[in-house]
Amino acid sequence: MDGPGDGALSAVPMIPHCAVSGSGGNLVLIHGLGGHLGHWDPIVPALENRFRVIRYDLRGHGDSGNPEGPWYLDDFIDDLAALADHFCIEQTALAGFSLGGLIAQGFTLKYPAMVERLVLLGTVANRTNRERGRVEERVANLENGRLEAHIRLAVERWFSPEFRQQHPERVQHRLDGLRGMDPGGYLNAYRVFAQADLGNQLHAITCPTLIVTGSKDPGSTVRMAEFMHAEIKDSRLQILPELRHSLLWEAPARVAAELTGFL
Repeated sequence: MDGPGDGALSAVPMIPHCAVSGSGGNLVLIHGLGGHLGHWDPIVPALENRFRVIRYDLRGHGDSGNPEGPWYLDDFIDDLAALADHFCIEQTALAGFSLGGLIAQGFTLKYPAMVERLVLLGTVANRTNRERGRVEERVANLENGRLEAHIRLAVERWFSPEFRQQHPERVQHRLDGLRGMDPGGYLNAYRVFAQADLGNQLHAITCPTLIVTGSKDPGSTVRMAEFMHAEIKDSRLQILPELRHSLLWEAPARVAAELTGFL
């Protein structure tokens, strides 16, 4: 896992802003880059009858605050460990979307005994040089203050043209959420997303794992999902047809069904 270089100090772990509902075994949900814990709202009702569902805001997102950067993947993993300690979690099911899935991978590798089942939604692994270059270009846009251009391109990648036309209010809500983020926090998190890749470690994950991606997702591609499925021995792969990176917005009922069936 990536971390600070010699002489650098990792950010102190914090207890993020969180929401808890339901009862039963633990299920921790980690949202994606530029999101907030409310993005899980459409699927939580299908889960909280069987689980104590814990959702939390990543550092620099939602109401979690914006600690000083730079950050590393281990900082997010430490935040999740602090959350687990706060709620006295010894074991949990863990689901992460996009950047949240990358964090879930790292947490499972670092604390394998704590994760009973793992769900990776629209997650990245084993980027090609070309894919890595495209992400670095987006980081450069943010570093150079071109936030609006970055956001509009991101929405085009997430949502199909049909969905953008049929549900402009949902797309606008996503746009407004990104525009409302602290630019420094968003950039710090995007650097983690751009630079971290645990593809060469995934073979060490031994818990049952569900991998879900959209067939037209240009970021978390089918190739990446198939790679994760091949590397994680006890894994199940589900490719959702015609969907992009907006699984939680475009097909919440389908995603909820996949999670409940697996968990």
